[in-house]
Amino acid sequence: MKFDNVLAERKNKVIYRDGDLAVKVFDESFPKSDILNEALNQARVEETGLNIPKIEEVTKIDGKWAIISDFIEGKTLQQLMDENPDKLDEYLELFVNVQMEILGKKCPLLKRLQDKMQDKISSTDLDATTRYELHTRLASMKRHDKVCHGDFNPSNIIITPDGTPFILDWSHATQGNGAADAARTYLLFCLKGDKDLAEKYLKLFCEKTDTARQYVNAWMPIVAASQSVKGNPEEREFLLNWANVCDWQ
Repeated sequence: MKFDNVLAERKNKVIYRDGDLAVKVFDESFPKSDILNEALNQARVEETGLNIPKIEEVTKIDGKWAIISDFIEGKTLQQLMDENPDKLDEYLELFVNVQMEILGKKCPLLKRLQDKMQDKISSTDLDATTRYELHTRLASMKRHDKVCHGDFNPSNIIITPDGTPFILDWSHATQGNGAADAARTYLLFCLKGDKDLAEKYLKLFCEKTDTARQYVNAWMPIVAASQSVKGNPEEREFLLNWANVCDWQ
């Protein structure tokens, strides 16, 4: 296996291309349970029929765990947006359509979003009163069983030369309420400093899915709190400000 073609470097992992394969190699500090869970999520989502890279192997390479999947030729939707700003509306429409396709699927064996959010809220360093408010709000939200990506952003969509979108990175996938996934995507745009695009995205999502903006807004503090657990210091400050606004409308 060749490791001279680096596709991406992330904290605690490097993704290589080896012919028709993409090899994600994790460093020794990455929990084995998280690696195996990511592979299991991806394998389960494969069964929904969505366009995603198929898992070929989970193995160890030079003592490091690795997930080997099909390599998808193409450009990320983020790259296309950056290269063709005049087509932003077209790409945003495609982005929301792909998200709607994901939310239209069911995968009963995925972890439930509500359970994951409960754990994340409990893991924050927010004060007890704020955690109580967030737990109470979460308990009041409608329980759905839609496939939720958990990190849906334009960098996680590859557009092949023939225009077919493939969705990457299923490590955060759950089953639950689609409005929570939309809230997370909105916050991810904001974290990149693109509030205008965040607003444009959410307006389009709400229109196309016939979802009230207030309903997505109700998820914002919950999602911000859960995202803050893994965020860097700059992100944490932004997210915890959102998480503390428990009556945000």
